[in-house]
Formats: sequence, structure tokens, C-alpha cells
Amino acid sequence: MDFNVVWYILVGVLLIGYAILDGFDLGVGILHLRSKGDHDRRILMNAIGPVWDGNEVWLITAGGALFAAFPNVYATAFSGFYLPFMVLLIALIFRAVSIEFRSKEANPRWRSFWDRGFSIGSIVAAFLFGVAIGNIVMGFPIGSDMEYQGNFFDLLNPYSIVSGFFALSMFALHGGIYLNMKTEGELQKQIQGWIKLNYWIFVIFFVLFSGLTLYLKPEMIANFSFGTIDLPGNKHELVENHETMISVFAWTVVALNILAIANIPRTLAKGNYGWTFISSASMIGAVVMLFALGIFPNLMVSNLDPKFNLDIYNGASSDYTLKTMAILASFGLPFVISYTTIIYWTYRGKVKLDDSSY
Repeated sequence: MDFNVVWYILVGVLLIGYAILDGFDLGVGILHLRSKGDHDRRILMNAIGPVWDGNEVWLITAGGALFAAFPNVYATAFSGFYLPFMVLLIALIFRAVSIEFRSKEANPRWRSFWDRGFSIGSIVAAFLFGVAIGNIVMGFPIGSDMEYQGNFFDLLNPYSIVSGFFALSMFALHGGIYLNMKTEGELQKQIQGWIKLNYWIFVIFFVLFSGLTLYLKPEMIANFSFGTIDLPGNKHELVENHETMISVFAWTVVALNILAIANIPRTLAKGNYGWTFISSASMIGAVVMLFALGIFPNLMVSNLDPKFNLDIYNGASSDYTLKTMAILASFGLPFVISYTTIIYWTYRGKVKLDDSSY
């Protein structure tokens, strides 16, 4: 396995970490306005209060890793998608400000305004993440100069919009499952009702999105076939040494995804709420891995001509750079995982309102 593949995996791990951790933050924001009364809304916001900003570090780290390991991909994405990235940043910033400002005043109008800001920011961010996934699958109008040749509205195609709603349903389910672990009493029972509803909404969008993907982009399952990987251009030569390993791993991830989705209502009914969260996290991780396996070894697919695709080789830094960064990452990533674990262990248990609460 060369360092190009290693960094493809490392960037994927960082994105999976972000999707799982900040995914329930976004889910809590999506569900926030369903709760009624200042007391319940404060509990929901306090459930993520100690951890939400640390969760977003995973996104920043993933962006930094992409910049260092695959600079051509970073340049094409961030220059071509300037407007959607600005909208995403505004949503994330407004969401963060809402968390900090909400309880600074007791005025009901003040708190209602920031409640809506928190929820709208979370909905917009989650939807845009889904739109991004949809466009990664469908491809972008990228030319021979590695420049994006479309506009903002080209990104809002029907498939990417369905992908956006799929992400909304997935994060809403994940957020409800996290809140179920952090609440008690009547509020917890109410949240369990949300989970049951959101679960079936998610299943509907999961089936719809999976079917559309297989219909519109059947090449997404090329890496799931044992033997020859039928990819356009010279991509077969780049991955021929990984064919069997990728296929075995891909079908393992498919099985994990199905089992994790099926295990959510089972563990919820048995009251094993920790396992419900683990199942939800595994489901999100499997979804991200399936998309990564589907486009491998590409990072950005050109829908103008396959030879303009940006992959882990033509979009990468030098071998020496990748090797040096891999050594540094072997020390840095365990550190990130360690402090994240410590924070969650410190703030484990049910949410209680006190003088230090938001």
C-alpha cells in the first residue's frame, strides 16, 4: 500500500470522525425546535454544550489534511465552490453564535431568535453536506486545467437535493439517539417518539437514495466486483494491486451498514441506548466508507471527460511529503482521539441544569 492510498484512508477517517461526532450536533439542532419550553430546549442545547466545538475540529483537520496531501483537489474544490463554502461557513458560524448567545438574556424573544438561528444553521449545514456528497457521486464539470467550469446552481441538481434530504434524515436520527442517552423522564420519552418517526423517514430516504445511485451511477459499484475493476481511463492500472482487498472490504461494509440500521430499533426497544448510539455511528461510518469505496481512486470526478478526474495520484503531493506527513499523523491522530475520549468521559451521564448551563 503506497502513501497515496494511506492518505486517502486518513482523510476518510477524519471525515468519518466528523460525520459521527458533529453529525449528532447537527441532529440536535435539526430537532431543537420540536421541543417546547425553555427548560427542554436548554437541556437539548446543554447535551452538546461541552463537546460541539471539539467535534468541529475533525472537519478543520480533514480540510488541512486534504490541503497537504492532495493540494490539486483542495485548490479545485475551494476555488470552484467558493459561494457554497461561504454559505456553509455562515451557517456553522451562526449556529455557534446561537449556542453561545442564547442564554445571555432571559427575554423570550431573544431566546426564540437564537433557537431559530441554531436550528436553521444546523439544517442548512447538514443539507449542504448532503448536497456535497451527491455532487461527488455525480461528478463536476472539471476541465483539463483542473478548473471547475460550472456555477453554484449546477450543484443543485435533483440527485444532490435528494442527497441533501438523506443527510438531514440521517443526522436527525443520529441526533435523537444521542439525546436519548443524555435525557430522562418525559423529555426522554418524547425524544424516543422522535427517533421512531425519524428512523422510518431515514429508511425511506436511504432506499430512495441508494436506488437512485445505482440507477444513475452504476459505476459506483465497480470496486465491489471481484476480479477486474472496470474504471475509465488509466484508473485500472492504478488500483489493480488492490482489487481483491477492496472488494472484500466493500462487501463487509455493506453488511455492516445493513446490520447497523437493523440494530437501531432492536436496541432502542431493549433499552440498550449505548448500543443504539454505536449502531447509529456505525451506520454513518459505513455510509461514508461506501461512497469512498465507490469513487476510489478518484477524489473528484469530471463529468466532462473521465481523463480529467482528480485522483489520489494526479491530485497528490510528492511522495516525500506524503511520507513525512504520514509519520507526523501517526503521532497526531492518536492524540486527537485521546483528548476526544477524555472529554466525552468527563461529561458522560445525563444533562442537569445548573448555574453554569447555557
